[in-house]
Amino acid sequence: MAIGQSTEYPLILIGNRDEFHARPSAAADWWDEQPDIVGGRDLEAGGSWLALHRDGRFATVTNHRDADRPPAGLRSRGQLVTGFLESTLAPCDYLESVDPSVYAGFNLIAGDGADVAYLSNRDGGLRQLEPGIYGLSNSVLDTPWDKVERSKQGLASLLERNAVFEKTLLELLGDRNQGQADEEESKRLGEAAARAITAPFIVMPEYGTRCSTVVTMDNKSRWRLLERRFGADGEARGESRFSFVSAA
Repeated sequence: MAIGQSTEYPLILIGNRDEFHARPSAAADWWDEQPDIVGGRDLEAGGSWLALHRDGRFATVTNHRDADRPPAGLRSRGQLVTGFLESTLAPCDYLESVDPSVYAGFNLIAGDGADVAYLSNRDGGLRQLEPGIYGLSNSVLDTPWDKVERSKQGLASLLERNAVFEKTLLELLGDRNQGQADEEESKRLGEAAARAITAPFIVMPEYGTRCSTVVTMDNKSRWRLLERRFGADGEARGESRFSFVSAA
């Protein structure tokens, strides 16, 4: 994510959704019951991993990879996204209202085009994000994992070269180069899976990158969302595009 790093695109949010291929979900679209919200839908537990409101508000969530399985009865983390978009609260006010104890480990980013804030229930605090380039995976914001650092550097390079386009952003998200597997992850997941998840784009039979999403807000408050979806083989299975001008 890049905040305030480009005069043309004050906000750039790109990400891969990594999930079990068997988990049912709906492709990005305008929501029937909330027609001012656009994004993908989790059809198993509800909510969304990334969505936008027509007024220029957005939210995205990732899980925090914990060694232990979370206890039963916790709320779906996807409801953190819908909760913000269905509210009228400013980003920091919404994050302050969240009870972190009722969710498994999460990282939540919420913004309104002017202000962007971050909350995790694994690093003990709420942060308002200043202009800069940020990277987020399944640990806290800007954890220096190889794939996080590589992706941040790639985005910085695109900005420096004035090469921020759908094609180049999708190529950045499509990086399948693997890094060195973590020793503990290798014990828990096996060597092949532990190596696979070190890549920004994950390809495995049961779990992997389900979709890549590119969100931009330009200097005229025009928002664009592109979602490209993938099968378990890593091949593209379709894409959707949306655009609107917010009132901000």
